[in-house]
Amino acid sequence: MTRFLPVLALLLLATPLAAQQQIAHVDSELILSRLPEFQSLQQEIERLTTQYQGEVDALDREAEALASEFAGRELLYTDQERRAKQGEIQAKRQESVALRRRYFGPQGELVRDQQQRLRPIQERVLDAVATVASETGYDYVLDRSGEVVFLFAKPQHDLTERVLDELGVTSTATGGTNRSGL
Repeated sequence: MTRFLPVLALLLLATPLAAQQQIAHVDSELILSRLPEFQSLQQEIERLTTQYQGEVDALDREAEALASEFAGRELLYTDQERRAKQGEIQAKRQESVALRRRYFGPQGELVRDQQQRLRPIQERVLDAVATVASETGYDYVLDRSGEVVFLFAKPQHDLTERVLDELGVTSTATGGTNRSGL
């Protein structure tokens, strides 16, 4: 019992301090979806994805054409020619896998490009959130679109529309912004 007294005392002392903190929330997905530069970024990323996927698909088609040709003529090849053709098919497939990894892997060009282009937009949103939070007296602002689960959130603490106004984005009532985690 004596082990729990310091913890209990700490909780009792921390409660009044926590009650004085002002906490608000925003929906960053909604904010980003309304930013024209984010919409342009999404279109550019979709264009790059299509372009990169086309290059990978072309290599896959080349590998399949080689495999098809090999299957149709396999009996005509000598052992040495057979091994050479199989090696050529395998090399083309490996080239396709390497290109796919280069473009779409966790450290791929598409991911790096997206992160690089998204950073200024995110910084602009964070600056707007900080400005609105400071002007309205909030100590903490949580993002309701991320991993944080809200069981309940009062609409008057939702700064999403104010942040959109700070960013100069036309704010339209969406009715669906007051979601709960239940």
